Amino acid sequence: MSLSLLPNVSDLLTGHDTQDLPVEVAQQIIARCITPISDTEALPLKQTLGRVLAHDLISPINVPSYDNSAMDGYAFNAADLSDKSVRLTVVGRAYAGHPYLAQVDAGQCVRIMTGATIPRGCDTVIAQEHVSDTSDNQITISSGKISSGDNRRLAGEDLRTGSVALHKGKRLTPADIGLIASLGIAEISVVRRLRVAFFSTGDELRSIGQTLDEGCVYDSNRYTLHCMLVRAQCEPIDMGVVKDDPASLEATLREACTKADVIITTGGVSAGDADYTRQMMNRLGDVLFCKIAMRPGRPMAFGKIQCNGHSALLFGLPGNPVAVMATFYFLARDAIYRLMGTSPHSQTLLTAASNQAIRKKPGRTEYQRAILSTDSDGKQLVTLTGAQGSGILSSMSEANCMLVLHHHQGDISAGDPVSVLPFDGFI
Repeated sequence: MSLSLLPNVSDLLTGHDTQDLPVEVAQQIIARCITPISDTEALPLKQTLGRVLAHDLISPINVPSYDNSAMDGYAFNAADLSDKSVRLTVVGRAYAGHPYLAQVDAGQCVRIMTGATIPRGCDTVIAQEHVSDTSDNQITISSGKISSGDNRRLAGEDLRTGSVALHKGKRLTPADIGLIASLGIAEISVVRRLRVAFFSTGDELRSIGQTLDEGCVYDSNRYTLHCMLVRAQCEPIDMGVVKDDPASLEATLREACTKADVIITTGGVSAGDADYTRQMMNRLGDVLFCKIAMRPGRPMAFGKIQCNGHSALLFGLPGNPVAVMATFYFLARDAIYRLMGTSPHSQTLLTAASNQAIRKKPGRTEYQRAILSTDSDGKQLVTLTGAQGSGILSSMSEANCMLVLHHHQGDISAGDPVSVLPFDGFI
């Protein structure tokens, strides 16, 4: 195994079989091989959802830009308060966008609405339900109802001019975009989309629209990969189906290497007579590992190839549809996010009670499709969708979570606590 294109990872590999690598070690190796791209583009704000912020975003203004009321009520100066009830004269009204411009003197107050500018001479707002004896021009404030400065939102309380509003590497959410809009910024710089070329391998594969000959199947992997890449804010490059032919595979890999930052293949990484992907990866570059102690997804290769001055990370995923999704989500996707200069999606595991006994051999990590539910007592239960074959793609549609059985874990009894990764916000 040559390491000319990739960093030395011998310390991570020490004590491990590269033909049976623990998932956690494979993830660490991949992370070490990442150098984020630096290319950026400027986009209108509405087009940046999910994109990665290229630079720290500095606030050009105070937010809010003026002291304002946090509620509907009456603005006055707290110096008027005493240990007895206070009677104030209402001298005007203030609305959001329509401030009261005159000075408010001692013994006076202004009827004010949420978001309205605090009038000159005022420093406190009392909620309208906390005053009494209201009339057209007077209110009474009882002792102890309010303290100085209450219900006043200060200029710059959210953000101050010159402060960092959002940090470089932030993957932008609707709330982030609203925050940027509140600063009056119409265009921002984001990291360009990661270019990911992908193709399926196998003489048995047919694309939709082609005749399904005997012994053949329609290729679903390119469709799931396309959607997973779009959701990850990548630029997908679909290179179709490649036959089980070394020359065709080499030509496609070389072309993909000149077009993309990352290449993802499905199929052809096992040890069968017609599985050429791993062999071709070694010819064009370096392979760090080719099998993982993982189910589904054991035959998975990772490395880097080069062609005509270009290089690309290469993920050789298995051919079975569920294994493709599992290896993408648990290994390839984090690399994609790191390449774009942002943090991987957090994988927050929940704990639920297994609704059934599950057989499990220690020494591999298993991701089983399951349904997470809550019983009448509020207890969370997890139930397998049924058969867990890596070709049963319908089980991924039926499931709402992955039941995660860890590397050193053994058989599970009904009622045992197990780790669960909900699909919501993940897949």
